[in-house]
Amino acid sequence: MATSTTVTMTTITTDFAALARLLAWLSPAYPTGAFSYSHGLEMAVEEGAVTDRASLVAYAEAALSHGAGAVDGALLALSWRAAEASDEAALDDLADLAAAMRGTAELALEATQPGHAFALATNAAWPHPAFAAFTARHPGRLTHAVAFGVAAGCHGIPLRDACFAWLAAFAANLVSAGVRLVPLGQTDGQVATAALLPALVAATDAALAVRDAEDIGSATPVIDLFSLRHETQYTRLFRS
Repeated sequence: MATSTTVTMTTITTDFAALARLLAWLSPAYPTGAFSYSHGLEMAVEEGAVTDRASLVAYAEAALSHGAGAVDGALLALSWRAAEASDEAALDDLADLAAAMRGTAELALEATQPGHAFALATNAAWPHPAFAAFTARHPGRLTHAVAFGVAAGCHGIPLRDACFAWLAAFAANLVSAGVRLVPLGQTDGQVATAALLPALVAATDAALAVRDAEDIGSATPVIDLFSLRHETQYTRLFRS
């Protein structure tokens, strides 16, 4: 008996202008200074909480699912939507909320210093009038996630792509810090990055599901405690 098979072909159109922006904005060469922060990981390694690849992955998963990843992913998504809608009042409220939702002084610096640097570089290299107006209203105090979300919304980068890419860069920065601090080999770092893919997809889905800023929150007090103790750590390679 003969059988027949129907093959469905799907054509995916790539927006190379949007892709170019994503690749540039999240490249290690983009001058944000994010590489100089460890998100409390430096103290976690010193105190023996992170000692190998598995514990590094667990630390990054916690940050993505319940910590800064959960907060900043949602803030990025809400900022993208507000930028697309040209809702300046909502954007200003999100900028204020994002600046306040930091557990320690170092985590606040980790969010706002790269945010300010991102705004400066993006206004110079990828100018957009709405983004320029927004950053001018909040000089030096924008978090990286909000600045990135607004820029992505202004430049027409798809929201899911922008959110996933930003969270992936956040996770990659943690892995890179762990490779240097534990220390681990470069291959171990790549294995850790691959292991984080399910957590990244879940964090992206969770961020996009948030429709109200009142639903944003975190639950990683141990990471906050590592960050607090890092402020007085005797020998430090990182700023957080």
